[in-house]
Parts: sequence; structure tokens; C-alpha cells
Amino acid sequence: LFKIVDEKLSYKDLFKLSLELNFVNHVFPSGGVTGVSYFGLRLRSEGIRAGKATLVQLMKLVMVFSSFEILLLLGLLILSAAGRVNNFIIFIGTALTTLLVVLTGLFLYVISSRERIHNFFRISTKGVNRIIYVVRPGHPETISFEKIRPLFDELHDNYGLFKSKFHDLEQPFLYALLANITEIAVVYVVFVAFGHWVNFGAVILAYAVANFAVLVSVLPGGIGVYEALMTA
Repeated sequence: LFKIVDEKLSYKDLFKLSLELNFVNHVFPSGGVTGVSYFGLRLRSEGIRAGKATLVQLMKLVMVFSSFEILLLLGLLILSAAGRVNNFIIFIGTALTTLLVVLTGLFLYVISSRERIHNFFRISTKGVNRIIYVVRPGHPETISFEKIRPLFDELHDNYGLFKSKFHDLEQPFLYALLANITEIAVVYVVFVAFGHWVNFGAVILAYAVANFAVLVSVLPGGIGVYEALMTA
């Protein structure tokens, strides 16, 4: 994804950076937000602006979530074939799929317009400042929208680069799909190692529910939350 919008860094540098991001996202809580911030700070020394670095991270999430929709549908089909689908499972699968589609569509809708992205983040900034004000009275505007406005302009401009090179997104999409498949396969192999040949569709659905919960977890790596939901 980064190579689509910038050719400055080599694949070796990007691979090293991806390992650093993997560490940061697992050690610090925030559902991956810490990694987005770290990515921008890390690339600042390379003369790469924060807007470009942030958009690459956001587009990575879009690729991961979009590709996972395929696996969710596959999981429901496998469960159906085994006669293990009830109304509750259908509800969970449908809800997760709908949520993925809506969030992806909303993100692309907002970022595709300079006016929409300004309005969205202006409202978001006011909301965050109100929350901070409760914790830190006397600071009504901790985050200034005007100071970070150039970042949003960069997000919009660089989104145009992705849009103009839409066909180049096929490879990152396949990599995201492969990453999701391998992570689910690891969980499945653990079951098999303990002598339990469980339904693969059930593993997909459980993995999806647990990972969505981890996104809002305040604990590093979603520890405890992930395990509890996977077990349930």
C-alpha cells in the first residue's frame, strides 16, 4: 500500500517498519491506534508527512476488514452445510458483515470529499475536547481543529492517489485475505493439536467476534477479552 503513494522507502525498510508496528500494536492498548501514531512519527525522519502515513494505515484496515467479509460468508456457508446454523448465528454473521460494509462505506464516503472530511473531524474534535475537559478542567480546546486541518487535507489528497490506482489495490487485498486466513488457520491448528476437529466455520465466526471486541478493549492486545469471547 505504501508503495502506491510513495517510492522513497525500500521494501527492506518497510518490512522492518512492519515488524516494529506489530510489536507496538500488541504491547500498547488502543486497538491499533497507537500503531497509526507510531507509523507517522517513525516516518517523519524520512521526510514523509503524517497524512500519507496515516492514510496508508487506514487503507490497510479497509483491506483487512473488506477481505474478512469473504471469510465471514464462507464461515456461515460451512456452518450451514453442517446443519449448525440457528437464528442467533445468522444474526451475528449478518450483523458483523453489515457493520464491516457500513464502516468501510462511511470511511470512503467521508474521505472522498474535502468538505465532508472537514465536517466529520470538526465534530469529532469537539467531542474529544469535551471528554478531555471533563478530565482536565480549564482546557476547553486541547486539540485545535485548525492546527490539524492540514492533516485532513493530506488524507483527502492522498486518497485521490489510491483511487487513481484502484487496480493496484488488488495485490494488497489478496495479502490481507491471506493474513486473515493464516490467523484463523493458526487457531484451527491449535484445536486439531488437542484432538478436536471442530467446525471451521465456527472458528471463523468466533475469531471475528473476538477481534471486533479487541478493537474497543483498553487492555494490551485485548488480553482476557479475546480469550473469553473465543471460549464463549
